[in-house]
Amino acid sequence: MKFLIMTNGAYDDLNWYRKQRTDCFDRIICVDGGAGRARALSLTPHWIVGDLDSICEEDRRYMEIAGVPFKTFPCEKNHTDTQLALGLAAGEGAKKVVVWGGTGSRLDHTISNICSAAALLTRGIDVLFDSPGVTVYLVKDQLVLPGSVGDTVSLIVLGDRAAGVNLHGFQYPLRDAVLESRWQWAVSNVITEPGPVVKVASGNLAVFHYKTPIT
Repeated sequence: MKFLIMTNGAYDDLNWYRKQRTDCFDRIICVDGGAGRARALSLTPHWIVGDLDSICEEDRRYMEIAGVPFKTFPCEKNHTDTQLALGLAAGEGAKKVVVWGGTGSRLDHTISNICSAAALLTRGIDVLFDSPGVTVYLVKDQLVLPGSVGDTVSLIVLGDRAAGVNLHGFQYPLRDAVLESRWQWAVSNVITEPGPVVKVASGNLAVFHYKTPIT
C-alpha cells in the first residue's frame, strides 16, 4: 500500500502539488495543520493525526463534517506528530510512504523527520520526502535516480556509517566507499548521465536530489 503523509511544514508552490498524481495513494494521513494544505488541494485524508495545536478551527470543522477520523494526542508527549503519522502508516501496512511538507524552515523538525523515517526502512518500507525543489530518498540498497544531467545530488549518512557505497553516472563516482556520519563528505555531486545509480551494501543513506539549480 502507498501512503501520503501531509505535514504542516513548508510547501512553497501549491501548484506543483496540484500537478502530482494523488490517485495512486491508497491512504492519506494529515499531520495536524497539514489538514489545511489538504483542503487547499481538494484532498480528503483518511486520518488526521496530532495534538491539534496547529490546525485552524475552520479546517477542523470542515474535516469533521467530511467524516475524517481524528487520532488525537496530548501536547506533552515523547513523539512528534510526524512520528505518530509515520508509525500509523507502518501499522496500517504501508509499503511506500511519500511525505509532503516534511522539510522546511524548522531544521530540527526536518532532521527529526528524516532520521525517524529511516526506521521504516528496517521494516521494508520505502520512504521519500517530496517538494517542488528537492526530493529526499531514503535508501538502504539501491536507487536509480530519476534526475536530469546537471542536477545536484548529496548523500547524507543515516546512522553511524554506510559501507559499500557506489555511485554511477555522477561527476564524482564512488566505488565501495565507506561514509561516516560524523564527517559527511559526499555532498554536492552532479548527475552526468541519465539514470544515475546509488548503491549501498550496508547502512542507510538520505539522497538529496535538487531539481532546481543550486546558486
